[in-house]
Amino acid sequence: MNQTGLVLEGGGLRGVYTAGILEYFLKSGLSFPSVVGVSAGACNASSYISRQEKRNYAVTVGYAGHPDYISFKRFFSHGELFNMDLIFDKIPHQEHPFDYDRFYNSDQLLYTGVTDCVTGETVYYEKNEVKGDIITILRASSSLPMIAPIVRYDGRDYLDGGISDPIPINQSIKTGNQKHVIVLTQEKGYQKQQTKRGMLYFSRKYRDYPGLVDVVKRRYQIYNGLLRQVERMEEEGSAFVFRPDNLQGVKRLEKDAAKLDELYQHGMEHAKARSEELQRFINS
Repeated sequence: MNQTGLVLEGGGLRGVYTAGILEYFLKSGLSFPSVVGVSAGACNASSYISRQEKRNYAVTVGYAGHPDYISFKRFFSHGELFNMDLIFDKIPHQEHPFDYDRFYNSDQLLYTGVTDCVTGETVYYEKNEVKGDIITILRASSSLPMIAPIVRYDGRDYLDGGISDPIPINQSIKTGNQKHVIVLTQEKGYQKQQTKRGMLYFSRKYRDYPGLVDVVKRRYQIYNGLLRQVERMEEEGSAFVFRPDNLQGVKRLEKDAAKLDELYQHGMEHAKARSEELQRFINS
């Protein structure tokens, strides 16, 4: 287990699949010494490391019908489609308190990826490097361009970590892990398509951030290349991969609580059904 890392893709509300898997891990007492996540993957990882059962469900599925969670009205008034103050301030501090003490006292490492808007590179922060600021890092890692403001931290401008490193397997390798448990949020066979529509406007809007524009243009190539790498590692036996069989119709900006619940349960069922197989992989 000391050389097995957990790798979590983002994917917006599709991340409830990951939340279901992590919930089963919590209930079965399965922990990993290091976790790497971007965007929704990192957010799910934080409640996993703080050992707060059912919290990921509560703060995602539980807010599906909330009028301010995803709001076009807020998009036009504040420039953000998700209510980031609700998600990264009111929820963790008032409505579903995040257990900071247990999180920071955990021996588990958490590497959260963010995208530097100037250079386009992925920057990883380990939880013990940003004590007191983890919510800011999670917010930055989850801030998609066009629908969320840029987050400034430590003199740098950041957006969603999944832009530049959507499946953060190489960070897990970099930390010294020999084996990797990877949770994807797209079905097998998925390939990202090149985005051309709206790129002229995007390039103009972010003209002061050439690295961001460049990495967004290449994102489909980055993502598909990482998928091929994961598949090779899976064939070679160094990666154990969870991926949904059926997304239940859930989209990145899904607001249907019933669909989200189905995908969450799907994640839990996958983790349970493959638990013995997973233990053999870890112990091999």
